[in-house]
Amino acid sequence: MKFTRLGNTGLMVSRLCLGCMSYGDTTKGWHGDWLLGEEESRPFFKKALESGINFFDTANVYSGGTSEEITGKLLGEMARRDEIVVATKAYFPWRQAPNAGGNSRKSLMQAVDDSLSRLGMDYVDLYQIHRWDDETPIEETMEALHDIVKAGKARYIGASSMYAWQFAKAQETARANGWTPFISMQNQLNLLYREEEREMLPLCEDEGVGVIPWSPLARGKLARPLGEETVRSETDGVGKMLYQEDEADNAIITALADLAEKRGDAMASLGLAWHFTRRAVTAPIIGATKPHHIDAAVAALDIELSDEELAAIEDPYRPKRLTGIGMPAPVMDKVSVIS
Repeated sequence: MKFTRLGNTGLMVSRLCLGCMSYGDTTKGWHGDWLLGEEESRPFFKKALESGINFFDTANVYSGGTSEEITGKLLGEMARRDEIVVATKAYFPWRQAPNAGGNSRKSLMQAVDDSLSRLGMDYVDLYQIHRWDDETPIEETMEALHDIVKAGKARYIGASSMYAWQFAKAQETARANGWTPFISMQNQLNLLYREEEREMLPLCEDEGVGVIPWSPLARGKLARPLGEETVRSETDGVGKMLYQEDEADNAIITALADLAEKRGDAMASLGLAWHFTRRAVTAPIIGATKPHHIDAAVAALDIELSDEELAAIEDPYRPKRLTGIGMPAPVMDKVSVIS
């Protein structure tokens, strides 16, 4: 495993982060046929740790909080707390009631306590706002996050998908008031969605903010040839919303499949290796529901892509409409599959 620092901090993280959205109770929050319960999830945490992964990401909204419960329980059994980095998120509503969601002081203070209880931990290493909250002044959000850090409930704070101007505003608000700034940005980035390269990635690189992309394989579309389907691809409504098939995407997937056959590497390994050609990227957040998923991800760390190979898989790209950002807090059964 390779390790690096997350942003301009001393926090050491593996170059891969295990995303824990796939681990949870299907009877809580939302139903996904690809979800794994506690015992089914156990081998993946074990394999991740044995592979050297020390970075784990979840959220309070995943499977009605049961993702946090499974993550905390299994890591508590298998790992030393001081050797792992645990991240979670808040913003999406956990109940359809006033203040049960969003980035207000009241909501965040409740959310972090609830997450720590489910995780069975005294603190999280990285506490992230899952989205920008148009209804709450950014000053209120940043001061609340600062207080959460000062209370010892989080070591660092991060943010997820938003516009670059919003992220810049949040960082300047923290700086101007002597509050804790964000050290990371968790945003959508992959060969099929590169809009973040326009503003967010250059901003993060300039500010020394670590980028931990979600959906690095485009919900699995970059891990299999065109036409192959999985249970998740057939039932994942959010995936269909984020990645609507077009000629450019098909050309990229075909080029990636051709390159994988030529090199003898898995498509997933090559799709993940592409992220490490972006200087701002610290650790893609990988999903794993089959043993070979982690193997393919680890193999990506040793792959170097030539200029010609990069051109083959990058050149077909065409600009996309923005997805995954600027999202209002929707109803619970609609949000729980958002990364």
